[in-house]
Amino acid sequence: MSFVDVTPRVWQRLLDVRYGLACPCCGRWSPGEKAALELYGPLARRDIGPMTIGQIGQSLDGRVATISGDARDVSGPDGLAHLHRIRALVDGVVIGVRTALHDSPRLTVRLCEGQNPARVVIDPQGRLSDDAPVFADDGTRKFVIQGVDRARPTGVTVIRLDAHDNKFDPRQILVALRAEGLRNLLVEGGSITISRFLEAGLLTRLQVAVAPLLIGGGPQGLTMPSPSEKLSDAIRPDMRVFSIGSDVVFDCGLTAEAAAAKEPMHAIQGSAVR
Repeated sequence: MSFVDVTPRVWQRLLDVRYGLACPCCGRWSPGEKAALELYGPLARRDIGPMTIGQIGQSLDGRVATISGDARDVSGPDGLAHLHRIRALVDGVVIGVRTALHDSPRLTVRLCEGQNPARVVIDPQGRLSDDAPVFADDGTRKFVIQGVDRARPTGVTVIRLDAHDNKFDPRQILVALRAEGLRNLLVEGGSITISRFLEAGLLTRLQVAVAPLLIGGGPQGLTMPSPSEKLSDAIRPDMRVFSIGSDVVFDCGLTAEAAAAKEPMHAIQGSAVR
């Protein structure tokens, strides 16, 4: 397991990588800083091509909320900071309408330096109210993907798709968002939404942040619509494990692009660049 140390110096390097101003492979770093570059560098790079990242926070027993639906403190403080760092490194964050209704997330970057990503809500029936925090007028691009004709406030872009059984094809969602210039996306919640992208083979990486608590009941984490009946058919990702302090992150590479993003951008590492 690698122990991550996100110092101000290494975080500034990662923001520079995100904007194409630096690389995540060169320089002199402490072991903890190197681990931070290994964890976040693949998410920040823009030279590999479009990427879709899934991230879920859960307890040791695989729960994402209590029986009553309380999900606010499933992740520890370092797990929350980790989530905000991912938001700062992507172009847009995608959530399902249930997450928007139950958790009232803002989807902003508050626990680290960085810009807010575009906010996207998948809302087939147009259930989310116009005064939801995710639609706040703060200068950030906002999208709602709907299967119905419903006007939204000024500043919220409506993407109209055809729904089948009250669901959208995840591939059509990605096509529509990338047509809007959102190339690197974080599918943040909820677990059903992340599972649908995973089962469709559309996630480049999946990060599972596990917090040291036992809930004992409540909604489970990833539950795919068509789970494997045999272990031989199960998804076996290229996995790395990182300690980020209060939580442990299982970083799962799922595609060739994920593998390529781990490789250094330059042939010679350890130079004095920045």
